Amino acid sequence: MFTVPGDPVAKGRARAFIRNGHVAHYTPSNTVAYENTVRTMARQAMAGRDPLAGPVALVVRAAMRIPGSWSRKRQQAAGLGTVVPTSRPDLDNLVKAIKDGCNGVVWRDDAQVIELLATKRYGHTPCVHVRIDVVADVDCGQPQMALEEAA
Repeated sequence: MFTVPGDPVAKGRARAFIRNGHVAHYTPSNTVAYENTVRTMARQAMAGRDPLAGPVALVVRAAMRIPGSWSRKRQQAAGLGTVVPTSRPDLDNLVKAIKDGCNGVVWRDDAQVIELLATKRYGHTPCVHVRIDVVADVDCGQPQMALEEAA
């Protein structure tokens, strides 16, 4: 488990430009900086261990900054969780930035994430808490009823 301090940053869309008649792509600098911060915190948490090789479960809990422009009453409600963030950044893009920052450090590739729980709430200290669990028993079980039988 580790915490990424500061405002959560969503994975930015890759940008394209033309250089010498060829299309080139780049990732926005704020995304690169945030993924590097995630990578640093993940390295500290891994404490020199090799990246995980098998399936993992990922839990991401993002604490968004409470807007200072809000009334005191609304800020208190946000701190208590009765007002939740329904604006940008999108939760799935926050998770993408965390997953890409963990590639090669916590796991070999983010395709190893087979379970995901992600939440976005307001918090007094903006950050992202990340927990990774090894999934030892991967058994999807048997369906209760075949599709033909359900019809």
